Amino acid sequence: MKVAVDISLYPLQDDLIPPIVDVIERLKSHDGLYVDTNAMSTQIRGEYDDVMAVLNGEIRATFENLPKAVFVMKILNNPIAD
Repeated sequence: MKVAVDISLYPLQDDLIPPIVDVIERLKSHDGLYVDTNAMSTQIRGEYDDVMAVLNGEIRATFENLPKAVFVMKILNNPIAD
């Protein structure tokens, strides 16, 4: 099953941009996922199990490296675009 995830990271620190760019670059490094960004969020599309496995690992890595951070996600099944 294909899914689309819209995800935003809010690092709770003064220097916001480096952690956000780091997460985006790590997400883009995974084969089999479509990753697109805009000013407010990052969209990830692919097979459900692949997308969720990548997000699980990358969210964990982010939480381990940042003292405080918030991720906001919206998940859509059966997206129109692939």
